[in-house]
Amino acid sequence: MKKQLFFVLMVGCAASLWAAGTTEATLTVDAAHPSGTVSPLFYGLMTEEINHSYDGGLYAELVQNRAFLDSATAPVHWSVVEEEGSGATIALDPNRPLDRAIPTSLKLDVTKASADHPAGFANDGYWGIPVKPDTEYRASFYAKAAPGFDGSVTVSIQSDDGGTIYARGEVAGLSQGWKRYDVTLTTGELTETTKARYVLTTDRPGEVWFSIVSLFPPTFDNQPNGFRPDIMKMLIALHPKFLRFPGGNYLEGNTIADRFDWKKTIGPLKDRPGHEGPWGYRSSDGLGLLEFLLWCRDMHAEPVLAVYAGYSLDGKHVAPGKELEPFVRSALDEIEYVTGPVTSKWGAIRAQDGYPAPFPLHYVEIGNEDFFDQSGSYNARFTQFYDAIKAKYPNIQIISTIGTNEPSYQRVSSVMPDVLDEHYYEWYLWFIVHAQNHFKDYHRSGPKIMVGEWASYETTFPPWSAQSRQEPPTPDMAAALGDAAWTTAMERNSDLVIMNAYAPLLVNVNPGARQWRPDLIGFNGLHVFGSPSYYAIEMFSSNLGNEILPMAFRKSKIQGSATLDSRTGEIYLHLVNPEDSPSKIRIELAGLSSVRPTATAITLAAKPDATNSITERRNVVPVTTAVQGVGPSFTYDMPADAVVVLRIATR
Repeated sequence: MKKQLFFVLMVGCAASLWAAGTTEATLTVDAAHPSGTVSPLFYGLMTEEINHSYDGGLYAELVQNRAFLDSATAPVHWSVVEEEGSGATIALDPNRPLDRAIPTSLKLDVTKASADHPAGFANDGYWGIPVKPDTEYRASFYAKAAPGFDGSVTVSIQSDDGGTIYARGEVAGLSQGWKRYDVTLTTGELTETTKARYVLTTDRPGEVWFSIVSLFPPTFDNQPNGFRPDIMKMLIALHPKFLRFPGGNYLEGNTIADRFDWKKTIGPLKDRPGHEGPWGYRSSDGLGLLEFLLWCRDMHAEPVLAVYAGYSLDGKHVAPGKELEPFVRSALDEIEYVTGPVTSKWGAIRAQDGYPAPFPLHYVEIGNEDFFDQSGSYNARFTQFYDAIKAKYPNIQIISTIGTNEPSYQRVSSVMPDVLDEHYYEWYLWFIVHAQNHFKDYHRSGPKIMVGEWASYETTFPPWSAQSRQEPPTPDMAAALGDAAWTTAMERNSDLVIMNAYAPLLVNVNPGARQWRPDLIGFNGLHVFGSPSYYAIEMFSSNLGNEILPMAFRKSKIQGSATLDSRTGEIYLHLVNPEDSPSKIRIELAGLSSVRPTATAITLAAKPDATNSITERRNVVPVTTAVQGVGPSFTYDMPADAVVVLRIATR
């Protein structure tokens, strides 16, 4: 009943707000007197392992459960491959581990096989192994053979029924000790598909043990252990200035033992055991701390590092003081791994991992969403981390996970955080209404604000509801209008709101892969697409000045922001029309005597329920057109249900 009443009140409020729209609508921009500086880190990305964002997503590994650790009782996602004339069994074998970090292996016991009738085992991947034509795949595995076994191992990518072999390679001369083997598989002409499997077979009886059985397609910049190129290109197109990692709930874990323990995510893959994630599946930790840093480097983005602060999702916390001290030391070690010289302990380990040059680091967040901690310990926990980090790294800015949008008794009071992280998941009309004045009364003399997670949803139930799992995984145009309106509010206050990031960022759209919606970018094994909200953010982040221009709407339903690029003199107007009818608006550029007569309009417009999907990936996309008759005062016809960027040249 409370939610229904809220819905009615919000609609009424929005209707009252928009009723003022008339043909006399005016937007006045003070183009001569900027009111502040746009934060150089304003647009960024927030990421965590949810919706198979990493494993089965950005992290390009195609094999699911490559280390055979996803279950303690069975080799899940693996199956026996045998046919008439051959036979085999597979089983987990904790008595022959690869090493201490990978405490079990897969035993293949082939009882009958020949060249014409091989036997072995297969992996079904993440909702299939995606196969593309004329493509090289890097296959690898660790193996050891029982005494007397002198056969070879054939590695292949096959159709899921085994009827078609798309690519194959062979490894001969297995040793009786653990050794890594690599082989390149090359496909020819074929129709791309995900209905495939990854198969390892042998042509004679015997026992062979396997560990870390891997298959990589081409990766971004051909980096080993790298990222899917198509997803990376979508992320780079957003021009992110920072990446907040590793998450989110993924940082905290369901339990303290299941936190993101960064020291177990660096070094060779055989030294990474992985861990249970908070969203119902295990993480391989192939995307570890170093890969996050390389991800930042590849996007020319700055790392915003979140360190585990002693609170996990089951409600348990580590008491401040002596009990918390090992976690504080771990955070200091982590910062040293990122920034330390090769002469430091952890800087030397980073160099051993292949990267002697330090990475930049200016912001560290202490924990995640610690307003859920009912113990009241965050103030003391934060202060303990703050004091230790500032003592060694005085220039690092420290972020509190409790912002001014949470009750005052929960906020940090013993020291002043440099930045407060605020999260907003709201109905799209809430964003449209509250975007008007939300940050207007924030104190400019206190901590800066990072809106580290935000997204609007268009349903009458929230994203964490079970009902949401029945909805499309990405938002529609109505939500994009809410997201765009909220973004203009942050832009108008981007002297205070120094960072912002939509969340969740990624979603694997295959059935059963998702835990949350809406999500910014969707993908399956072969394709990736942006939601309408993705394109709204891409339009804004790609067209943003470095100075904030004061603006005022009169009798208008339109919302927006204005910035100036002081280097080029170009003005960027970001406009949002949440109404289902066009609006004519008079734009006054005060303080300018002349502008170029032709401007550029980038327009995202569609019916509120229009959206993109894995089968209709470009149903709602921006369109670029020229606007004629532009001057210090001109009239612009704003389309219905639209997000627009106007680029106006003043020189």
